[in-house]
Amino acid sequence: MAPDRALLLIDLQEQFFDPPGLQKVRGDLVTAVQRLLTAARQAGAPMINVRTVHRRDRSTWALNMLEDDQPMVLEGSPGAAPLVELDLAGAHEVLKTRDDAFFATELDALLERLGTRELVLTGVETEACIALTASSAYARDLRVHLATDAIASADEEQHRRTLELLHAQYRQPLVAADDIRFD
Repeated sequence: MAPDRALLLIDLQEQFFDPPGLQKVRGDLVTAVQRLLTAARQAGAPMINVRTVHRRDRSTWALNMLEDDQPMVLEGSPGAAPLVELDLAGAHEVLKTRDDAFFATELDALLERLGTRELVLTGVETEACIALTASSAYARDLRVHLATDAIASADEEQHRRTLELLHAQYRQPLVAADDIRFD
């Protein structure tokens, strides 16, 4: 029987680690995520790599990108690529164009097909894509475990406050990567 807990990686892509605050934590974050990937793989748990990718023709750009004429993670660009340090072998891939990994993606259907009822959430940025995805998972009656050392933000205060909010509001446990099990 396959585990009903899946590992969800959010925006672990080159361009998202350009800000100095994320450059600073990249090594430690990647180490924690890689430990979770190894544990999930050994337990036979699903691994889902969610990446933001936008079209060059502006058709998928978010409002702030359009207003500022500043695209992010354009398809085919080096910045849209997954972090080179991660071993994503065997991971499902979901592409998104908004902060919420469920919005206009196949994530919901994939989780249902896999029989997933719980998510271990990792990635960046805490106050944006992590918060919206965690909230959306809660609305879908999915239990979320926030892997504290595998989630980051360029703004440490926003990171801390957002994790506290998700924990208090939705009872989503804050757990270190080494304490997460998939079996």
